Amino acid sequence: MTEAEFVAAALTNPVNATILARLPQLGVEDAWLVSGALFQAAWNVLTGRAPTYGIRDYDVFYFDADASWEAEDTVIKRAKSLFADVDAAIEIRNQARVHLWYEEKFGTPYPPLKRATDGIDRFLMHAAQVGIRCRGQSLDVYAPHGFDDIARMIVRPNCVENFQPERYREKAERWKSLWPEITILPA
Repeated sequence: MTEAEFVAAALTNPVNATILARLPQLGVEDAWLVSGALFQAAWNVLTGRAPTYGIRDYDVFYFDADASWEAEDTVIKRAKSLFADVDAAIEIRNQARVHLWYEEKFGTPYPPLKRATDGIDRFLMHAAQVGIRCRGQSLDVYAPHGFDDIARMIVRPNCVENFQPERYREKAERWKSLWPEITILPA
């Protein structure tokens, strides 16, 4: 799968297309639509399923050095208004704040990040490590492991320092129930 084929597959999902078209209006730097909304849309193309099939939510990562809850809440409220007509759960998260709450929620420490793509790098599996952002009239794609695992429908662990095998298995098993074609590699 080439980058162009990946983008074309992701954009078959009208929610992805809408989010990306409006993302610059959110008014934050370094904002990306990430992970499941993208690679699962590609899986849906590969398996002939509806473009939105199985996608639970649409994650948008951005980076703002102001790591206050108030600043993030302002962006979340702006997004709620911007995407009010979109019938989907859209989650907005400032990656500058993740280290402040991650350990309490997931039980392991999380390092401070310096940009939104650092959050993409920390996803539990390679196929999830993708992001697209709108820059003017073009789209930028971030995919540190490329698109082979997405094209081959392989779920491979990304064993970074905060890797949690039980969360990896939980996500992979949920996906296997929706896309039985996937191959899950052991953690």
